Amino acid sequence: MKFTANQIAEILEGDIVGDPNTEVSKLAKIEEGTEGSLTFLSNEKYTSYIYTTQASIAIVNKSFEPTQDISATLIKVDDAYAAFTKLLTFYNEVKQNKTGKETPHFISESAETGINLYLGAFAYIGNNVKIGDDVKIYPHCYIGDNVTIADGTTLFSGVKVYSDCIIGSNVKIHAGAIIGADGFGFAPDENKVYTAIPQIGNVIIEDNVDIGANTTIDRATLGSTIIRKGVKLDNLIQVAHNCKIDENTVIAAQTGISGSTKIGKRNMIGGQAGFAGHIKIGDDVVVSGFSGVRKNVKDKDIVIGFPAYNINKWNKSSAIVRNLPSYVAKISELEKEIKALKGE
Repeated sequence: MKFTANQIAEILEGDIVGDPNTEVSKLAKIEEGTEGSLTFLSNEKYTSYIYTTQASIAIVNKSFEPTQDISATLIKVDDAYAAFTKLLTFYNEVKQNKTGKETPHFISESAETGINLYLGAFAYIGNNVKIGDDVKIYPHCYIGDNVTIADGTTLFSGVKVYSDCIIGSNVKIHAGAIIGADGFGFAPDENKVYTAIPQIGNVIIEDNVDIGANTTIDRATLGSTIIRKGVKLDNLIQVAHNCKIDENTVIAAQTGISGSTKIGKRNMIGGQAGFAGHIKIGDDVVVSGFSGVRKNVKDKDIVIGFPAYNINKWNKSSAIVRNLPSYVAKISELEKEIKALKGE
């Protein structure tokens, strides 16, 4: 797929310096630019590369004035970083603009599908499924009975959505994610033999949610596990049954959230954090990576450590721990002095 400098300038509302017919077919970092690639310059630290890059087109700020000859055609914009991000979004949309139904696939006769559906090979759509417009379901996806998927949502290869789950509009679920598997619910009898507790709830994912590859979100025992609008989940996250994650919270990879935990709005949670079950995390909370959260956290708190607690207290404790060797030496000296005094 090729684009000319003139086409790119129209998309970005930029000014061309050089040949408007220059063509590019790929994107590259400025220090790795090759012929036929498009790059950008927004950080002054990389200015030297604009004079040596082999990229055919470079997006730069309007304030940029070259001091040497540049081989690339320039497109000048107000904000090069924002413009390149816009172009990446456009490029991604064009690249993923798939339609039609590949074969083989299975669609239940009772399923309802909207317009412009893309259905990859070996995809399965069960009974009474409702799928909106402009939905993309990549190969090897499984959509269980009674699932609802709203407009503009994309399920990448190998996503599994169990029965009765509800997925909103403009949701992206990446490869291998599993939505609505049974929660980890087992009851022991008098002989410590565990019997599965039926998990008859579902998962609700609201609009504009992103879910990373191989993330798992378990269905509720009763009611719903809920992911509110705007939530961003990284790869390899486990969300257990009956959890609720509120609007615009972002969670990094390998985080585990135990059952019935409630996480508030606009939280930022670092990688490999762990949450005990049945706790409540407030709004605008920051949880540092590797932290183990075992109790409720109030709004706007920043917690770190295992068990996790307020970062200011943690910093003080950390300073004490770092000085423990000197404290031990001082205590040893004091013990010697006490012994000497007793001896006298």
